[in-house]
Amino acid sequence: MFLLVTGGSGSGKSAYAEQETVKLGGSPRIYLATMMSFDEESKKRIARHRRMRADKDFETIECYTGIRHVHVPHGSTVLLECMSNLTANEMFNPEGAGEHTVREILDGIRHLKEQAAHLIVVTNEIFSDGIAYDSETMRYQEYLGRINRELGKLADRVTEVVYGIPLIQKKEGMIQ
Repeated sequence: MFLLVTGGSGSGKSAYAEQETVKLGGSPRIYLATMMSFDEESKKRIARHRRMRADKDFETIECYTGIRHVHVPHGSTVLLECMSNLTANEMFNPEGAGEHTVREILDGIRHLKEQAAHLIVVTNEIFSDGIAYDSETMRYQEYLGRINRELGKLADRVTEVVYGIPLIQKKEGMIQ
């Protein structure tokens, strides 16, 4: 099962994704953390996410770039949190994929799908504010949009979380 979870900032998508990960079962339960700790806000967010999953039996793997090199036990349940951080890391870190970010990430997702029984990916909806940004931010939005569209195609289920309410956008067997 491949589940893609999206939503805006503060929508409840992370809590929902963790809940779904626990429901799906599988052992071990892997949390693939992509957020780099670079300022006080990111440190607080990381600490909050650690508290959220403290009693849920996750093994955490920190991976900021190159997810295609991550090996997880076959049959495991993997929660990747989150695609927007991974995309930024691949684009802007010296060890990242740069202009090859989209291909690198999609190859990594396929690699994880081959290994895991269940893969849950959290991403962000950042495209509806209507603001024109600088060229680097626009490129970031373009890459994340391309990745999200491809993940939506690959996913068995796509859920958008709005105000803490999960809305199923795609479900295996649904007519699209």
